[in-house]
Amino acid sequence: MKIDSPKISPSLFTKNFQDIFYEEDPILEMCEITDSNFTNEAVDRLRLYNAVVRNSTFTNTDFSNGDITDVRFEKCDLSNVDFSKSSIHRVEFINCKLVGCEFPESSIGNVKFENSILNFATFGNAKLQKVIFQESSLQNVDFYECKFKRIAFDGCDLNEANFEQTSLKGIDISSSKFDSLTVSLEAIKGCKVSTYQAIQLASLMGLVIKD
Repeated sequence: MKIDSPKISPSLFTKNFQDIFYEEDPILEMCEITDSNFTNEAVDRLRLYNAVVRNSTFTNTDFSNGDITDVRFEKCDLSNVDFSKSSIHRVEFINCKLVGCEFPESSIGNVKFENSILNFATFGNAKLQKVIFQESSLQNVDFYECKFKRIAFDGCDLNEANFEQTSLKGIDISSSKFDSLTVSLEAIKGCKVSTYQAIQLASLMGLVIKD
């Protein structure tokens, strides 16, 4: 599936994430941020545009109600970051740690999570359109009552993920793995699965399979 990549300028200014506290408005744009430590902080209505962020730590930080557009995160630790009610568009998370991240009620579009860890992340009531999860771990991720449109799970670990009240029609999870999923029979209709997964899902739903 093709999605729109971040539109990032070839000429970026070097900044530290702490610089946001010295701006008149909470905006960082046209910048490259490396080795920044921004933990246990809170930014009201963060705006981050046209940026590359590398090898930085943001654990336990509140970025709720933020606007993040045209950004690439590389090798960052964003564990337990609160992105709830945020707008996240044309963003890439490459080799990032997002354990326990919160995305409820967010709008997420043209976003790629690649080789990243999203275990225990929550997306309840979020809208996801043109989002790729590639070779990433999504164990115990909560997608409760989300709206999916053109979502790809490529080679991911979906064990114990929750898709309750979320339609998987047209979603292909055949290249991913799981031992257990939480999903309703109605929501799974039209989902593309492998033969082995079909047997797993049938067993999870209480069917007794006989050769």
